Amino acid sequence: MNGEKNSSNNRVLKLKYVKLGYHYLITHLLKLCLVPLMAVIIVQASRLSLNDIHQTWLHLEHNLVYVVVLSAFVLVGSTVYFMTRKRSVYLVDYACYLPPSKLKVEHDRFMKHCKLMGCFDETSLVFLDKILGRSGLGEETCAPEAMHCLPPKPSMEAARQETEQVMFGALDTLFANTNVKPKDVGILVVNCSLFNPTPSLSSMIINKYKMRGNIKSFNLGGMGCSASVISVDLAKDMLQVHRNNYAIVVSTENITQNWYFGNNKAMLLPNCLFRIGGAAVLLSNKSVDRRRSKYKLIHVVRTHCGANNKAFNCVRQEQDDIGKTGVSLSKDLMTIAGNALKSNITTLGPLVLPISEQILFFVTLVANKLINAKIKPYTPDFKLAFEHFCIHAGGRAVIDELEKNLHLLPVHVEASRMTLHRFGNTSSSSIWYELAYMEAKGRMQKGDRVWQIAFGSGFKCNSAVWLALKNVKPSCNSPWEGCIHSKDKENNPITKQYRPKDGNIEYGKEGHYKCYAESFCHGVPAKIIKQREYYIYS
Repeated sequence: MNGEKNSSNNRVLKLKYVKLGYHYLITHLLKLCLVPLMAVIIVQASRLSLNDIHQTWLHLEHNLVYVVVLSAFVLVGSTVYFMTRKRSVYLVDYACYLPPSKLKVEHDRFMKHCKLMGCFDETSLVFLDKILGRSGLGEETCAPEAMHCLPPKPSMEAARQETEQVMFGALDTLFANTNVKPKDVGILVVNCSLFNPTPSLSSMIINKYKMRGNIKSFNLGGMGCSASVISVDLAKDMLQVHRNNYAIVVSTENITQNWYFGNNKAMLLPNCLFRIGGAAVLLSNKSVDRRRSKYKLIHVVRTHCGANNKAFNCVRQEQDDIGKTGVSLSKDLMTIAGNALKSNITTLGPLVLPISEQILFFVTLVANKLINAKIKPYTPDFKLAFEHFCIHAGGRAVIDELEKNLHLLPVHVEASRMTLHRFGNTSSSSIWYELAYMEAKGRMQKGDRVWQIAFGSGFKCNSAVWLALKNVKPSCNSPWEGCIHSKDKENNPITKQYRPKDGNIEYGKEGHYKCYAESFCHGVPAKIIKQREYYIYS
């Protein structure tokens, strides 16, 4: 039996290496064809005599009109191209808000607080405890100050204080790290789904930092957890119009006024998952900023499934039977999210996947359609298109589902799991905490590609693709400072709950594990299968 199992494993291993070899062959096919052609041209050019060169020059002199016309055409065409081409958008830097330790909510404290509130019945308390235990959240997530009071104080003033604390905290760090003055910023986009006071959040920022009068400001509300990618897309479009400009994107969510105090189970889920957090991102279209920028924006793909009633209603803010307001999550949420993801990657795939993957997908599709072959639809290997994945930390089930459907390795979803464990679901800003995690690990190398995937009410699935312009180091005051190299492996959600069954993780002296190409990373691009050490936060 062991011999048959080993033989089967060897066959699978060989097939994976065959696929990897096919990928590299197709990817570099053009280069393989051009190299011999260039060699032939160079050899032929080396055989030209001075007389041959002189004859060529005389031929050009006799056709001077054609040469001038052709040169003018090339000059005009080049000018039009450079004037109309899309401007590059660079991510100079970003900052994530780190809540003070006094706002931490341990599981026991959370449950005691819920009991003392007096608004939840025994069934709801059991449900909350059960969900919290399975949520993937750790003991260091934070809730706003108003929710630490007994009774809670979900007032407008408390909500403003929470939002100001998060936005200004992230922006102060961003301005300090980039040495950009607030008056230099020409575009401001703020997104917060559930808290939209008057004056707006964008106006609060402009007032606080005394920004210039002609700033183009936007305040997006009700866009859900995918709103940060939407804000980046809006800022990108604005930067195409306004030259030599900075744009700031601020993504946050308000917890104070959106806690549910009723007993509807579908509306109790957000109480367990959502925590305080926010991020501020500095974008630029200035060519001089390329050298100091971390990333370049490559693609933004947005998918909206709002035409479908089930998708439209699966995440909905409403009142329960006794008038308590909360956000209701449908049981069909995971199915709807899966369908939205399929639609999104159908558009994204041709933009990012290597030609080898596109050919395999096309061949299986044609085989199924034309010859009715019972071939399982080919799922493209997105590990060949991206080195890093920032999956919205909406919950453990969301991360598990994407890991399964996209055939990702544990290391690819590690940033999402650790962000959920350390900070909880911070809504639209979670993808930036994940990016900061990868930087703090020292994994982001020049040329690496990052895929940010976010889901939001409506229902939306949005993707942003970034290219690392250098070996990215973590910025000052990173949210992971002080905990990224924790050595306590026993409490680590990755090593504790998601250790592979084949035992290919080897622990070192300090509780880290090593990921080897020959045992654990079959089929992963060469850029990321080289031996690395991953220190895990716990």
